[in-house]
Amino acid sequence: MKLLTGLSLLPCHEPKSVYKCIACEKTYSLDRLLYTCPECKSLLRIVDENFSALKARSGKEWRQVFDLRRSLDVAGLRGIFLFHELILPHIPLEDVIFLGEGHTPLIRANGELCEWLGADFHVKNDGQNPSASFKDRGMASAISFLNNYIKRNKPDTVLGICASTGDTSAAAALYLSYLPKSAVKSVVLLPKGKVTPQQLGQPLGSGATVVEIPGVFDDCMKIVEQLAEKYDVFLLNSKNPVRITGQKSFAFEVAQQSGWKTSGLTVAVPIGNAGNVTAIMEGFLDLENLGIIDGLPVILGVQSHHANPVARWRDTGEYHPMTVSPSVAQAAMIGNPVSFPKVRGLVEKYFKEKFTAVTVTEQEIMDSMLLSNRHGHVVCTQGGEAIAGLKRALAEGKVSRNGRFVCDSTSHQLKFAGFQQDYFEGKLVEGFGVESKPELVNKPVGMEADAGSIAAKLGLKPRK
Repeated sequence: MKLLTGLSLLPCHEPKSVYKCIACEKTYSLDRLLYTCPECKSLLRIVDENFSALKARSGKEWRQVFDLRRSLDVAGLRGIFLFHELILPHIPLEDVIFLGEGHTPLIRANGELCEWLGADFHVKNDGQNPSASFKDRGMASAISFLNNYIKRNKPDTVLGICASTGDTSAAAALYLSYLPKSAVKSVVLLPKGKVTPQQLGQPLGSGATVVEIPGVFDDCMKIVEQLAEKYDVFLLNSKNPVRITGQKSFAFEVAQQSGWKTSGLTVAVPIGNAGNVTAIMEGFLDLENLGIIDGLPVILGVQSHHANPVARWRDTGEYHPMTVSPSVAQAAMIGNPVSFPKVRGLVEKYFKEKFTAVTVTEQEIMDSMLLSNRHGHVVCTQGGEAIAGLKRALAEGKVSRNGRFVCDSTSHQLKFAGFQQDYFEGKLVEGFGVESKPELVNKPVGMEADAGSIAAKLGLKPRK
């Protein structure tokens, strides 16, 4: 499909995609299901060894291609695969799985909220993905990869498995359920009592086998890693590089929604297992390498003081896994992020001073979530964490006020309605240390079923 200018909008790139070890740099064929390097056991990346061929087009031409593709009616170029050449270019368009993910809105905060925070800012609401979280980006790429793998290799039934704090399991179960039941089965491991009822209900509703074990996410992840190492399973945590590559689309969309002008931009990202911040940095690097954007943005990593190993590393230069305490930002309650080695490599080699991090309190997270949602947003606790982090970073001078700001709200408010209700009822003091501020508490008001009585209590005056 070509325009009158001769600009082709359909993918024509011939990739040479491989797994590549981030440590020893050995490469492996994508015909295998790999999660760590068989040689040195380090993490893997998906690398297109023919990436340089994409530079045959100028950055301006790529901007035009990606902008104009939004108007196409081509199934395989919807959602995150609008950026096909930068996601999984070896996947044929007919193998792409699209359930409505991606292209979530970038919402400008209103004047009152900007005044409270101390600067104008936008919220990227990834809670408007199909399973109500950003994890759908990674699952769209992972399950598209699996769909293509099954067609090419015709294995016996594949077992898709993940450890989760809630959002990963919901997304994995949803996307796996779209494939034939004879081809795949879905299993998720959750820490018992550590996910919200809404998040527990999602994988159950999608038909997954839900296994609850005592402990926290890190305990679930250890078991899943052992299963992935010893058995033929398809790992759906961010340790799987095909998960990461789909989440790069967040960066692509922020750049596109910002008019491809990212110099002077700061993106606040809550950090849990560190897969998302890894993907976002890799995405912006791809755009910079192709001349599509005018410079790398600042990445602001945000963590709760109950689980902040990455923020501590950025402050001290030393990384130490930690034992976490309960956090309202449940998806970020991880003491030893699997993708930290990738974060460290990206920061030390590319981002350097353009990566900073802050620690916020549980009180700041809840207050920021509630206040934001009082001003037209539907952010989750992790979104509240990102907004609280930006506010703190501005106050501490870690980012300049003379810039543009985007906060990543990774999930939907409704998934965490229980924490909101507990705040209203004063139940977050024990364990979380969160006091309920009267001005943020809201409860139903009982009144008589009488219009006149209700009008009087609301202070309404009759029309003249």
